[in-house]
Amino acid sequence: MKTSVIGRRAATLLAAWMVCLAAGAQQYQPTEANLQARSEFRDQGFGIFLHWGIYSMLATGEWTLNTKNLNYLEYAKLAKGFYPAEFDAAKWVSAIKAAGAKYICFTTRHHDGFSMWDTQYSDYNIVKGTPFRRDIVKELADECHRQGIGLHLYYSHLDWGRLDYPLGRTGRGTGRPTDKQDWKSYYTFMNNQLTELLTKYGKVDAIWFDGMWDHKENPDFDWQQPGQYALIHRLQPGCLIGNNHHSTPNPGEDFQIFEQDLPGENTGGLSGQDISQLPLESCVTMNGMWGYKITDQNYKSGRQLIQLLVRAAGKNANLLLNMGPEPNGNLPALALSRLAEMGAWLKTYGATIYGCRGGLVAPHDWGVTTQKGNKLYVHILSLKDKGLFIPTGNKTVVSAVDFITRRPVKTAKTASGVTLLLSEVPTDIDKVIELEIK
Repeated sequence: MKTSVIGRRAATLLAAWMVCLAAGAQQYQPTEANLQARSEFRDQGFGIFLHWGIYSMLATGEWTLNTKNLNYLEYAKLAKGFYPAEFDAAKWVSAIKAAGAKYICFTTRHHDGFSMWDTQYSDYNIVKGTPFRRDIVKELADECHRQGIGLHLYYSHLDWGRLDYPLGRTGRGTGRPTDKQDWKSYYTFMNNQLTELLTKYGKVDAIWFDGMWDHKENPDFDWQQPGQYALIHRLQPGCLIGNNHHSTPNPGEDFQIFEQDLPGENTGGLSGQDISQLPLESCVTMNGMWGYKITDQNYKSGRQLIQLLVRAAGKNANLLLNMGPEPNGNLPALALSRLAEMGAWLKTYGATIYGCRGGLVAPHDWGVTTQKGNKLYVHILSLKDKGLFIPTGNKTVVSAVDFITRRPVKTAKTASGVTLLLSEVPTDIDKVIELEIK
C-alpha cells in the first residue's frame, strides 16, 4: 500500500476519534444495545482469560521484560523465533466451550507491545514480525463466532518498548530511550489499533483495558479516556468496556473488574475499590501466573475452582479464569484437565449459575446463594452441621428440595427465615438446595 494512502487513512481515523473525544466529554449515556449487552454479560457467569504472546517462549511469565530488565531490542528478537505450530483455534474454543465458559478474553497486545494480529500500525506483530505469519486474533475471532462464544479483547494501555509511550513506573530497565516520549503520537497509535480490532474482526463483545496503574504516581496524567471510550462505543455500540485500573469505574465503562479477588475481598491488595452497580467480573489465575511459566504447576484444584465460580456468582460477579498457553500453541494439559472438571460440574449445576444473580441471602462462611426469579439456590460449600439457618427475612419459603435428587428437604420456620434440616453433613463440592420463595 502506498504511503499516501496510509496517510489519508490515518488522518481519517484521527479525525474520527477527535470527534469522539468531544462527544465523550459529555456525560456517558449507554445505548439500548449496550444495556442489553450488559444484561447478557451478567447472565454468562463464566469466561476464560488467555494470556499469550512471544513472552511464552521464555516460559517465565508475561512480565519478564520488566522484571528481568531485559533490553527491549534484544527481547524483540524473540518474535523471529515464534512459531506456534500446534495452535488450533477450533481446539481452543471447543475445549473452552465444553468447560461451560460463555466467552473468551484474549490478549491482543500486552505490556511488551507485541501485537497478536496483522496491524498496519506496527511491524512488531504476529504476521509481519514472525515466521508464523498467521493472524491469531482473526483465527480466534472467526472460531468464536462460529461456535457461539463471546469474544473479549484485552488491550494494554502501556508499552515497555514503544519510544513514544510516556515512561511510567514500570519498564524503566529495558534500555528504551526516553527522549522520544510523545503522548499525542502514542494515543493516536492506540486508537488506530483499537479501530482495527473493532472493524476487522466482526462482533467484539468487550474491550478489556489494563495498565493505567502505570501512571498511578502521577495523578495529573491524562489518559484521555472519554475520547477513547466514545470511539469504541461509536464503532460498536454494544461493545462493553472494562478497565483494570484498580479503582471505582469511570464514566464510559460498562463493567467493573476485580483482579485476583472476588468483589469485597481484597486479599491481594488490588481490589479494594467500592463495588459499583455495573456488571462485575473477577479475573483470577488458574495457577500463579498469567502468562506461561514452565515451573508453575501450582494449579488450583477442581474443587477450588468450582467453589470459586460459585462464590463469584453469589457475589453477583462473573469469573474470568486465566490460563497461559504454551509457546507451541497448546493449552497446558493441567489447565485442560481443570476445565473438564468444571465443564462436568456445570452440565449438572449450570442452571444455578447461568442467568442468575447474587441471591437475597448475603454470602456466609458456609457458602452463598444465587437467584433466578422466585428460585433461590442455596450453595453449601462448607458446613459442619446438618442444620443451616437461611435468613430469608419477610420472604416465605414455599418449598425446599435437593437440586439433584429433587427430594424434599425438611425445614423449620423461624421469625426471620428458615432452617434447613439436612439428612447428613454435606461433603459435596457444592450441596445445592433449591428454595421456592414468594
